[in-house]
Amino acid sequence: MRKLVDVSHQITDGMTTCRGLPEPVVEEGSASWGAESGHEASSGRVTMVGATGTYVEMPSHRYRDGADLADLDLERVADLPGVVVTPASGRAIGPDAFSGVDVRGRAVLVRTGWDRHWRTDAYGSSDHPHLTEDAAKVLVDGGAALVGIDGIGVDDTSPAAEGARPALAVLLAAGIPVVSHLCLLDQLPEEGFAFHAVPAKVRGMAAFPVRAFAVLR
Repeated sequence: MRKLVDVSHQITDGMTTCRGLPEPVVEEGSASWGAESGHEASSGRVTMVGATGTYVEMPSHRYRDGADLADLDLERVADLPGVVVTPASGRAIGPDAFSGVDVRGRAVLVRTGWDRHWRTDAYGSSDHPHLTEDAAKVLVDGGAALVGIDGIGVDDTSPAAEGARPALAVLLAAGIPVVSHLCLLDQLPEEGFAFHAVPAKVRGMAAFPVRAFAVLR
């Protein structure tokens, strides 16, 4: 039998994904209708920025003429053969982490274990692991279909980085969707699974939460 493994975080009212971003507001049952017919229904309301919880980033996040969520082909985020890469310890993940790994046409999920800090002050600190620009170039040259990481993002966010996002820029320029804030990648094998991370089809949005999961074969 197939096994499904959820590798995405919950979105809850008032949670923090990244320091400085607005917190989501979740209003349960904030709207209702149909009471006059005796069949009342209700629906909640969520107010949030796209970069909330586990989310995918599209080229338009960085490039004005880049594809947004409504342009996203399902083949880029659904039923992708996956591979989990666990780099050696250290903040900067360089090209060597992907040496000998067949990434072509695959969802490359980078397991750092940083998800253990989720919803703590440590999670948003600048000490988190990240890809180097050269590592991103190796993934592009290797033909990766999608890149995901179980931390705050693929780039260095320390003051020394001065706000540069070279790894993300390289990946998005190549049209590769990037999924940040994954979790529980230790529950996946290195290979032998299909990865799914499908967002809502919203025109004009460059990032949006996904329900990321793996189907183990």
